[in-house]
Amino acid sequence: MSQQQQVAAAGAVVGVGVSAAAAAVLQPQQQQQLSQQQDFDPVHRFKLLIPQLKESLQNVMSIASQNFAYNTSIDNGVKSNDATVQRFDKSLEEFYALCDQLELCLRLAHECLSQSIDSAKHSPNLVPTATKPDTVQTESLSYSQYLSMIKSQISCAKDIHNALLECSKKIAGKGQQQGIL
Repeated sequence: MSQQQQVAAAGAVVGVGVSAAAAAVLQPQQQQQLSQQQDFDPVHRFKLLIPQLKESLQNVMSIASQNFAYNTSIDNGVKSNDATVQRFDKSLEEFYALCDQLELCLRLAHECLSQSIDSAKHSPNLVPTATKPDTVQTESLSYSQYLSMIKSQISCAKDIHNALLECSKKIAGKGQQQGIL
């Protein structure tokens, strides 16, 4: 028996409606899907990394301050306690690692935005989905229109490819002629 069936059976015994019991099972699943989507969202990931970056920067500054105080006391000839001084390079490395992650998140978000803009520019209308065939979207393309649009995009890409090949052959030919002279 599946988990949904078990919850529905338990709900029926207790007197809870089946829809409420099914909703109780679906809600954690939806939350899990939402959290998975947010894990892949670069903007959400960026927002999660900012507090970690602030904490890491505070840690770097604190360790730098402790190291300066320790080195100053040694330079002044004051015998300091042999307290373990944390390594500055490790905390700085952690800070830079977080900065790199933030940079990657921003680049990914920028790339997603660029792809979305290009997609809207080159294919502004959507193909209707087969999940709800009775609802017709006025902005969507029929499948045959979609195929013709894709064929035109493929022919355009082939033309660009051929033009680049021809240009590279001309450049290679000029390079060989200059090498002979």
